[in-house]
Amino acid sequence: MRLISGLSTLVLVGLGSITGLSHALDFRSVGAAPVVMYDAPSARGIKLYVAPAGMPVEIILTSGSWCKVRDMNGDFSWIEAKDLVTRRNLIVKVPTARIRSSGDESASMVFSADKHVLLEMAEPAIGAWVKVRHRDGQTGFVRTSEVWGL
Repeated sequence: MRLISGLSTLVLVGLGSITGLSHALDFRSVGAAPVVMYDAPSARGIKLYVAPAGMPVEIILTSGSWCKVRDMNGDFSWIEAKDLVTRRNLIVKVPTARIRSSGDESASMVFSADKHVLLEMAEPAIGAWVKVRHRDGQTGFVRTSEVWGL
Protein backbone atom coordinates (compact mmCIF):
# COMPACT_ATOMS: atom_id res chain seq x y z
CA MET A 1 0.00 0.00 0.00
CA ARG A 2 2.81 2.43 0.84
CA LEU A 3 4.53 1.83 -2.49
CA ILE A 4 1.36 2.67 -4.38
CA SER A 5 0.76 5.74 -2.22
CA GLY A 6 4.34 6.94 -2.78
CA LEU A 7 4.07 6.26 -6.51
CA SER A 8 0.80 8.19 -6.68
CA THR A 9 2.47 11.16 -5.01
CA LEU A 10 5.32 11.06 -7.53
CA VAL A 11 2.85 10.93 -10.42
CA LEU A 12 0.87 13.88 -9.04
CA VAL A 13 4.02 15.94 -8.50
CA GLY A 14 5.17 15.12 -12.02
CA LEU A 15 1.79 16.04 -13.49
CA GLY A 16 1.79 19.29 -11.55
CA SER A 17 5.11 20.22 -13.13
CA ILE A 18 3.96 19.30 -16.62
CA THR A 19 0.64 21.13 -16.40
CA GLY A 20 2.04 24.23 -14.78
CA LEU A 21 0.50 23.55 -11.38
CA SER A 22 3.82 23.79 -9.60
CA HIS A 23 4.07 26.74 -7.22
CA ALA A 24 6.74 29.39 -7.73
CA LEU A 25 8.24 30.91 -4.61
CA ASP A 26 6.16 33.87 -3.51
CA PHE A 27 7.68 36.23 -0.97
CA ARG A 28 6.04 39.21 0.73
CA SER A 29 6.91 41.39 3.70
CA VAL A 30 5.08 42.25 6.89
CA GLY A 31 3.63 45.76 6.52
CA ALA A 32 4.51 48.94 8.41
CA ALA A 33 3.44 47.64 11.82
CA PRO A 34 4.40 44.49 13.74
CA VAL A 35 1.76 41.73 13.58
CA VAL A 36 0.83 38.64 15.55
CA MET A 37 1.58 35.30 13.91
CA TYR A 38 -0.88 32.46 14.67
CA ASP A 39 -0.82 28.65 14.59
CA ALA A 40 -4.09 28.55 12.60
CA PRO A 41 -5.95 30.79 10.13
CA SER A 42 -7.95 32.56 12.82
CA ALA A 43 -7.47 35.31 15.39
CA ARG A 44 -8.73 32.69 17.86
CA GLY A 45 -5.66 30.55 17.14
CA ILE A 46 -2.65 30.34 19.44
CA LYS A 47 -0.46 33.43 19.22
CA LEU A 48 3.02 32.20 18.30
CA TYR A 49 5.04 35.43 18.14
CA VAL A 50 5.02 39.02 16.95
CA ALA A 51 6.62 39.53 13.54
CA PRO A 52 8.45 42.85 13.17
CA ALA A 53 7.54 45.35 10.47
CA GLY A 54 9.26 44.55 7.19
CA MET A 55 10.03 40.90 7.96
CA PRO A 56 10.05 38.83 4.75
CA VAL A 57 7.96 35.65 4.62
CA GLU A 58 7.36 33.01 1.98
CA ILE A 59 3.69 32.44 1.14
CA ILE A 60 2.94 28.72 1.32
CA LEU A 61 -0.85 28.75 1.07
CA THR A 62 -3.67 31.29 0.95
CA SER A 63 -6.98 30.39 2.56
CA GLY A 64 -9.59 33.13 2.44
CA SER A 65 -8.15 36.21 4.09
CA TRP A 66 -5.27 34.28 5.72
CA CYS A 67 -1.85 33.19 4.46
CA LYS A 68 0.24 30.31 5.74
CA VAL A 69 3.84 31.50 5.66
CA ARG A 70 7.36 30.24 6.28
CA ASP A 71 9.93 32.48 7.96
CA MET A 72 13.72 32.58 7.72
CA ASN A 73 14.03 29.85 10.38
CA GLY A 74 11.75 27.51 8.41
CA ASP A 75 8.90 27.86 10.91
CA PHE A 76 5.31 27.95 9.66
CA SER A 77 2.59 30.27 10.92
CA TRP A 78 -0.52 32.11 9.75
CA ILE A 79 -0.96 35.83 9.10
CA GLU A 80 -3.84 37.88 7.77
CA ALA A 81 -3.22 38.72 4.11
CA LYS A 82 -4.04 42.39 4.74
CA ASP A 83 -0.93 42.61 6.97
CA LEU A 84 1.41 41.75 4.09
CA VAL A 85 2.83 44.06 1.42
CA THR A 86 4.38 43.20 -1.94
CA ARG A 87 7.56 45.18 -1.19
CA ARG A 88 10.41 42.67 -1.11
CA ASN A 89 12.69 42.78 1.88
CA LEU A 90 15.60 40.45 2.47
CA ILE A 91 17.29 39.43 5.72
CA VAL A 92 21.05 39.05 6.00
CA LYS A 93 21.71 35.44 7.04
CA VAL A 94 25.51 35.51 7.39
CA PRO A 95 27.50 37.18 10.19
CA THR A 96 28.48 40.10 7.93
CA ALA A 97 27.39 40.70 4.34
CA ARG A 98 29.54 42.94 2.16
CA ILE A 99 27.43 45.16 -0.08
CA ARG A 100 29.40 46.08 -3.20
CA SER A 101 29.12 48.79 -5.85
CA SER A 102 28.38 46.18 -8.55
CA GLY A 103 27.62 42.49 -8.77
CA ASP A 104 31.26 41.46 -8.71
CA GLU A 105 33.43 40.14 -5.86
CA SER A 106 36.22 42.55 -6.87
CA ALA A 107 33.95 45.64 -6.80
CA SER A 108 34.47 48.16 -4.02
CA MET A 109 32.52 47.69 -0.80
CA VAL A 110 29.80 50.31 -0.27
CA PHE A 111 28.77 49.15 3.21
CA SER A 112 28.40 46.03 5.29
CA ALA A 113 25.31 44.63 7.00
CA ASP A 114 25.26 42.38 10.04
CA LYS A 115 23.18 39.24 10.45
CA HIS A 116 19.40 39.87 10.66
CA VAL A 117 19.60 43.36 9.09
CA LEU A 118 16.69 44.06 6.73
CA LEU A 119 17.53 45.21 3.21
CA GLU A 120 14.99 46.19 0.58
CA MET A 121 15.34 44.42 -2.76
CA ALA A 122 15.91 47.30 -5.21
CA GLU A 123 15.98 45.15 -8.36
CA PRO A 124 15.39 41.46 -9.11
CA ALA A 125 18.35 39.14 -8.61
CA ILE A 126 20.65 38.60 -11.58
CA GLY A 127 22.66 35.43 -11.22
CA ALA A 128 24.46 35.32 -7.88
CA TRP A 129 23.83 39.00 -7.02
CA VAL A 130 20.88 41.15 -6.02
CA LYS A 131 20.70 44.94 -5.78
CA VAL A 132 19.58 46.09 -2.33
CA ARG A 133 18.84 49.31 -0.49
CA HIS A 134 19.53 49.92 3.20
CA ARG A 135 17.00 52.00 5.16
CA ASP A 136 19.53 54.85 5.27
CA GLY A 137 19.39 55.03 1.45
CA GLN A 138 22.67 53.35 0.55
CA THR A 139 22.41 50.88 -2.33
CA GLY A 140 24.65 48.14 -3.63
CA PHE A 141 24.85 44.49 -4.56
CA VAL A 142 24.94 41.51 -2.20
CA ARG A 143 25.45 37.84 -2.97
CA THR A 144 22.11 36.02 -3.07
CA SER A 145 23.60 33.30 -0.87
CA GLU A 146 24.05 35.84 1.96
CA VAL A 147 20.39 36.90 2.25
CA TRP A 148 17.03 35.18 2.78
CA GLY A 149 13.81 36.14 1.03
CA LEU A 150 14.49 35.37 -2.62
